[in-house]
Amino acid sequence: MGFGQAVSSVFSKYATFSGRARRAEYWWFALFTFLVLTIALFVDNALGLKVVDDPNITFTVGWIYVVVALLLAIPHIAVTVRRLHDTDRSGWWYLLALVCGIGAIIVFVFCLIEGTSGPNKYGADPKAA
Repeated sequence: MGFGQAVSSVFSKYATFSGRARRAEYWWFALFTFLVLTIALFVDNALGLKVVDDPNITFTVGWIYVVVALLLAIPHIAVTVRRLHDTDRSGWWYLLALVCGIGAIIVFVFCLIEGTSGPNKYGADPKAA
């Protein structure tokens, strides 16, 4: 699965929290998210857009960044849940990332490891399809 195919696959399943997602699909979308948010940050800085206009704050994000981040939040959560399903874990593990820093590291590691081969309780093996 390539970059474009992964991004289109995630957007076609925008809010689908069932099924499984391959590592390639997850990580290509993570790269896409990083690139889009970086571009939004540069555009905000170039246009001088800031969410908070406080001279004491040296770094702030702008409105374009906030809107883009909100638009990408649901597909990011959905593909992460599907990635956790591929490793035969419940999507509720994603909540661990919201609790503390160590939880985010644990979810990150779960997204790194290879998924279960063959079907599991969350669906057929996406590599076989």
